[in-house]
Amino acid sequence: MHRRYAAGVSLDVSWHAGWTSPKHDPAPEIQVHWYDDATVIMRQNRSVNYEAPFLFLFFGDEAALLVDTGATAEPGYFPLRATVDELVAAWTAARGLSAYQLIVAHTHAHGDHVAADGQFADRPSTTVVGPGLAAVREHYGFPDWPDGLATVDLGGRILDVIPGPGHQEAATVFYDRATGLLLTGDTLYPGRLYVRDWPAFVATVERLLDFCATRPVSHVLGCHIEMSGEPGRDHMLGQTYQPDEPPLQLGVADLAALRDATREIGGRPGRHAYPRFIVVVLEPAGPA
Repeated sequence: MHRRYAAGVSLDVSWHAGWTSPKHDPAPEIQVHWYDDATVIMRQNRSVNYEAPFLFLFFGDEAALLVDTGATAEPGYFPLRATVDELVAAWTAARGLSAYQLIVAHTHAHGDHVAADGQFADRPSTTVVGPGLAAVREHYGFPDWPDGLATVDLGGRILDVIPGPGHQEAATVFYDRATGLLLTGDTLYPGRLYVRDWPAFVATVERLLDFCATRPVSHVLGCHIEMSGEPGRDHMLGQTYQPDEPPLQLGVADLAALRDATREIGGRPGRHAYPRFIVVVLEPAGPA
């Protein structure tokens, strides 16, 4: 049986949404929020990179899992390694743990989610999972991708790994059994959902709903916020200041709404706006 770490959980957080002048932004490069006593949600400052992706850190008895590494490679501008090292050191010291491992994984292979991988290349006791499809299949043991499930065992804490192609071919969704958090990457979040492979995307949405039908899901957390406070309206691409952002968290009902949207859209290319997200179906790529 997996161990449930959380004594109390909180998404009562005001996410930093950039600054009117990025050069003068007083906020740190990385915002750190403890969701519970063993789960951290981080956000890259929009003033550093307008994508402002969210990153997630899960602690177990034997290892921690970092999901995604953000949009900036240089530690001088984006000190992710130093931030994670500090969090890991504090957590393990408080529990008297040694020989602690770190796994660095990804929701998918796009640059705003893997840019700081290099900061962990020489870190001791660390495994960086390659973001490409071949590396993902091999590491998690998916012989029949995109069918099947895999797991990550952190020691007393297990996360399920669900294939999630459609936005990107190697996309994966993580489900934390301890908290009920479902990390959907760029498949679902309050923003523009870019679909590159329509049949794969539709199958992923159905797969996730089937998965959620038999598991408790506390929140659905994607990796960006791009919507405004007005339903159906997003912020302009590239903005470094979004003062009226909605919350990050969505729910299974929003996943069902996305399924309904896919049925309505039927694969028609273009931009299709809905209250909590916008589906952007890209034209199929031509022959090389």
